[in-house]
Amino acid sequence: MEKKQKVLIVDDDKFLLDMYSVKFREDGFDVEVGVGGEDALNKLRGGLEPDVIILDIVMPGIDGFACLEAIKKEALGGSPIIVVLSNQGQDEEVRRARELGADEYIIKASAIPSEVLEQVKKAIGV
Repeated sequence: MEKKQKVLIVDDDKFLLDMYSVKFREDGFDVEVGVGGEDALNKLRGGLEPDVIILDIVMPGIDGFACLEAIKKEALGGSPIIVVLSNQGQDEEVRRARELGADEYIIKASAIPSEVLEQVKKAIGV
């Protein structure tokens, strides 16, 4: 049997976490959630190794950029594909996220959950 792809979804919005968790579970993913950057980093530091991390940028405390920086600097999570899912769509934010190691960048407002799922699957080659 094929190993389930593991996804870590990081956002401070519980509604969005629930919505994306359901969407990815229905498609056969093993889903972990991080309620904000600090929670996500704690899970990764605890040994979680997801295949993909979906990361919001604007979060209280540790934001997505700081989270991305820590993931790369501390080599957390194995070698996951990192997909930023944010409403921050200015060129500067996209460039900064890519410089910090993001593999993909999706604008929340312009993608429905099924499109996000398809883009993530494409990014990880499923």
